[in-house]
Amino acid sequence: MNDTPAVASEPIRIGETAPNFRARTTLGERSLSEYRGQWLILFSHPADFTPVCTTEFIALAKSAEEFDAAGCALLGLSVDSVYSHIAWVTAIKHKFGVNVPFPIIEDPSMAIGRAYGMIDDAAIDSATVRSTYFIDPEGIIRAITTYPHNVGRSVSEMLRLLHALQATEGSAALAPEGWEPGDRLLALPIINSAEIGAEDDWFCHLADAK
Repeated sequence: MNDTPAVASEPIRIGETAPNFRARTTLGERSLSEYRGQWLILFSHPADFTPVCTTEFIALAKSAEEFDAAGCALLGLSVDSVYSHIAWVTAIKHKFGVNVPFPIIEDPSMAIGRAYGMIDDAAIDSATVRSTYFIDPEGIIRAITTYPHNVGRSVSEMLRLLHALQATEGSAALAPEGWEPGDRLLALPIINSAEIGAEDDWFCHLADAK
């Protein structure tokens, strides 16, 4: 049984503490608090044994070492039972030769999904769920992405966003459009309205990438 918080009255927002939970997974029971001290990507998928979700899980499994090297754990979730999850990842291994190394939560009551705002309170299933939460080592939600059920996420973009969040952590640096690890970061300018239009190119100050 999932030990989950009460349903949030408002959607989870960036900067808030991720609601704690304890639930069964394909690798035994897990609680969110166990991941303190490292980054965590908590992501939901509509259903096991579906085409788009399978492509996502194959890509995530193949990139698992890159997430691990960045100090980030992966934790999947859907309403399917842990037995369905196990059968699915077993089928993925047999069919595609890919081992899914990260745990997948069962959430049949949709308690965790609703606590995180992954699904609407009135929803009777999770068919539209494809949400991703980037949680920092302090348990704070740093980024949220949501995709419809018929469009898969980009694992390379998940990695890029993770690296960008880490690169700008605790500094005044900003990650510009399309930033990749090794690229230069933008420095946060200190300006007031009187400085706008000055000769200095205030919006393009650059800082060396970390």
